[in-house]
Amino acid sequence: MTPTSLIGGHVSVTGGLAKGGLAYMADIGAEMIQVFVTNPRGWALAVGRPDQDALLAESGVDTFVHVPYLANFGSPSAETLANSVAIVRHTLRRGVDIGAKGVVVHTGSAVTQPRDDAMRQLREHLLPLLDEIPDGGPDLLLEPMAGQGAMLCATVQDLEPYLAALDWHPRAGVCFDTCHAFAAGHDLAAEGGVRETFDLLHKLAPGRLKLIHANDSKDACGSKKDRHENIGAGLIGAAAFGEMMRHPAVAGVPVCIETPGKADKHREDIETLKRLRDG
Repeated sequence: MTPTSLIGGHVSVTGGLAKGGLAYMADIGAEMIQVFVTNPRGWALAVGRPDQDALLAESGVDTFVHVPYLANFGSPSAETLANSVAIVRHTLRRGVDIGAKGVVVHTGSAVTQPRDDAMRQLREHLLPLLDEIPDGGPDLLLEPMAGQGAMLCATVQDLEPYLAALDWHPRAGVCFDTCHAFAAGHDLAAEGGVRETFDLLHKLAPGRLKLIHANDSKDACGSKKDRHENIGAGLIGAAAFGEMMRHPAVAGVPVCIETPGKADKHREDIETLKRLRDG
């Protein structure tokens, strides 16, 4: 039988990582969750609560953690680079504490420095973190961006040199964001667009796809704008998500929404994706 992809969402952890996160999960009908374990817009290395960590780890829920948005291993700023190393190392350790399957990090930008320099810097500082991941710990999942500015990885084609810079490390996986890919130029809304994109992903990074961020897009294909929309309400459209759920490369890969709105909207998006998966 074809493995079933769990469908869930990024959840609020107000009230505690387990208490709040699992309650929100139940409210929206999620089958898996993604969380922040620190302020997503800061560098603080927040200490977890052992009781909440244990509850989440023991729940058996497939959990993923997203690194704060500021992390950038391609930055020319020495301070940003040092903080990025510290926050990813911390998030990986917290991922171990809660039994996470993966830790998602954005693939970063060269900002103002030459791309080659940024890629060398990435290799120097990210490879040691991959080596530190213990057996049974979370994989580090690289999330390509929407292509704005001097992004180091946006298209599926960009993944090949990015992973090569990391020596195709066995703990380096991929988190594919549908809105980012659409913005970067992969026309998921076109006839055959989903099949072409995921065929290419499987060809260039076989076995690396570990998580999908399912987000519709407010902006057109190739816009390089990262603005998420609810499933079926954007320019990708619900049909593309149905085609995605049937692609062999997606079989068994968790699908997580990061869509606008609160619980009612998130519940609707998850119900839509379940219908597309099960229909």
